[in-house]
Parts: sequence; structure tokens; C-alpha cells
Amino acid sequence: MKIVLTGSLGHIGKPLAQELVQKGHEVTVISTKPEKQAAIEALDATAAIGSIEDVDFLATTFTGADAVYTMLPPGDYLNSSLDLVAECRKLGDNFVQAIERSGVKRLVHLSSIGAHLEKGSGLIVLHHEMEVILNKLSDVAITFMRPTGFYYNLYGYIPMIKNMGYIASTYGGDDKVVWVAPVDIAAAIAEEIVTPLVGRKVRYVASEETTCNETARILGEVIGKPDLKWIIITNEQMQSGLEAAGMNPKIAAGLAEMYACAHNGALSEDYFRNRPAVMGKVKLVEFAKEFATAFKQ
Repeated sequence: MKIVLTGSLGHIGKPLAQELVQKGHEVTVISTKPEKQAAIEALDATAAIGSIEDVDFLATTFTGADAVYTMLPPGDYLNSSLDLVAECRKLGDNFVQAIERSGVKRLVHLSSIGAHLEKGSGLIVLHHEMEVILNKLSDVAITFMRPTGFYYNLYGYIPMIKNMGYIASTYGGDDKVVWVAPVDIAAAIAEEIVTPLVGRKVRYVASEETTCNETARILGEVIGKPDLKWIIITNEQMQSGLEAAGMNPKIAAGLAEMYACAHNGALSEDYFRNRPAVMGKVKLVEFAKEFATAFKQ
């Protein structure tokens, strides 16, 4: 198959491209950075250097593809003028136009746990918006991949652990949390993108279910802090802390609301109704080893 991937060689994009190439597919990887071309070609993939904000570039790159993988790129949370919702809608419209113009009939899109919620989910509402926009496509089979919480987001707590001795968020304690490794997401996408489909499908991807306290215990053991706790703070405390760190106030509010949504269970309610049949291979104890290495740096 001829497959086009957005996301360059990121946490998911690189292992995804590697697996698809190894399975004999013709893979094109889109990247905004010319300096990534050599690394992409080293994987025996084709580099398409350009911006996903350029509809003409996207349509040209998608033309002739049997399937396309799309995703929302990460935003600059410190940019005080960034409007994430407006940017999301713009990119969603770009994908729709490019897919319609190119004639692509199979799409796999990276969404998120919580994307079933129309409101109250903070920044996750961006993924809901994107699913709504992509659903405007007719005669295109779409799988919405909904991964759970990424293990590597835990790296963001390292400064707090070092300075305060605990993890604090608007969710924590015995709240249930579901983690996933990027390589497990890539494996699921690689499987899904070559699977025939008619209509729409939602597929959740997860590696391990646990609690915040258990997560803290496992991480604490490998960094020499066996009594590490994950405490719950208020939305106001969370937001003010993020703003003090220089985050865009609207984005800080969105993150606080997202974590509060995880605390009340709404974020994961649809996941628990539609658990993946098979969990990913990377477990928390394995990720903890990587966390310990990062913690020591």
C-alpha cells in the first residue's frame, strides 16, 4: 500500500514509519523541517517537506495514497496569542479539503481518550472538534484512534518531584488512570491503517490500567523515593501554578479542566465501556526505568 503519514518522526511517527516500511509498504512522511529529510530517507521512506497548513501541498502529497494518517501537532503552550481551538479547526478543514481533492478513501486519525465529550474536557475538546470536522467527509472510511494518557507526560512532573517531593494535579490519589506508550500506539495504527473498513470506527489504545497512587509508588521506587505521593489540588491552584510558569492562561485553564475531568471519571467513561481487546506491550514498570534515567539527569 501507498501510505502517507503526518507527524514527521515524532514519538509515534518514527516507529509507525519503521513498522510500515518493514512490512513492505510505500511510506511517505510529511515534515515541516528540511533537516528531517535524511532521517526519513534512512528509514527507506519518502520525505515530503512542507506544511500541513498548506492545502495545496497536502492535496498533492495525499494524491495516489491508499491511506493517510493524520494528527494534531503539539502547540506552544507558552504562546500567549495562540488560539488552540481556531488552529484545530483550521487544520481540520485543511485535512478535509486535501482528502477530498486527492481522492483518498481511507483515513486513520490520532484522536484521544475523552473525545466523545462535547464540553467539560478542557483541551481534549480539540480532539472532539477534529472528529466532528473529519466526519464531514463522505465516502471515506475513518478510524479514530483514541489513545489514553501518554507515559511520557509523566516527565513533566520531574521538577515538581525534585523541588516539592510529590506529584500534584487536579486528579490523583486512587483515581483510575490508563497509560499508553507511543510504540504501542504506533503498532495499533500500523495494524488499523491496512485493515479494510466501511464507515467509521473508534479504537482505543492503552498499555496499562492503574491508579495515580500506584503510578507514584512505581516511579518512586526506581528514583529512590518509595513514599512518593500523588496528591489532588484544586483547579485554581493548578491553573495559577501553570500561569506562574508562563503558560497561556486559556491553555492553563484548559489543562486544569482536563485533569479535573479525569478526576471525576468523565474523561475515561467511554474508554471503560469500550476497552481494547488487547493491551499494549509496554508496562509501567518498564517505562519507570526510562523515567529514572531522565530523573537523574
